[in-house]
Amino acid sequence: MDIQYYGANCVRLETKNAVVVVDDNLAALGLKSITKSGDIALATSGIVALLKVDTKITIATPGEYEVSGVSIQGIAARAHMDEEGALTATMFKIVTDDLRVAVVGHIYPELNDKQLEALGTVDVLLIPVGGNGYTLDSIGALKLIKKIEPKVVVPTHYAEKSVNYEVPQQPLEEAIKGLAMEPKETVAKLKAKSGDLGDVSQLIVLENQS
Repeated sequence: MDIQYYGANCVRLETKNAVVVVDDNLAALGLKSITKSGDIALATSGIVALLKVDTKITIATPGEYEVSGVSIQGIAARAHMDEEGALTATMFKIVTDDLRVAVVGHIYPELNDKQLEALGTVDVLLIPVGGNGYTLDSIGALKLIKKIEPKVVVPTHYAEKSVNYEVPQQPLEEAIKGLAMEPKETVAKLKAKSGDLGDVSQLIVLENQS
């Protein structure tokens, strides 16, 4: 699987048979939408951007889906700004080619046993780190990383000049200090294979492709 980052919480996952785009609200943030006709579109916030293309399927709610050889599980979660007991966010676990990718989105940094069991083993975790009350900061992200124990951590949703965030976000450098994880590498594209990821969590930074 090839994984690329496009700013905010937007990532593109490409397999042999499908393209999955997560949280493409880029047009609202001063960037260009990347979703193309026939892509699988996922939205963790429950709010689907007005995409001007015909997606293969758009998923914004919990449930289990099988599309073009890709297994997708939506898991209900408390959004970062939800009141206790509310579950308005959706985490996604995407499985294909023996690779397990989790995208948590803007969630509250507490997961119960049922949610952790649903996530199960995670090879690559994409997690926001920008904080400032809008999304997870490095402390909340680290708490989830320790519980999920992924092999690879990819930070998203941090301050960048090209992204017009509604709420100012923490720079990546500051977030990395809080994560207490030294980046293994910075790449334009993560070519992830389950057998090549090792057993100890490592931090990989993806360059913004927007």
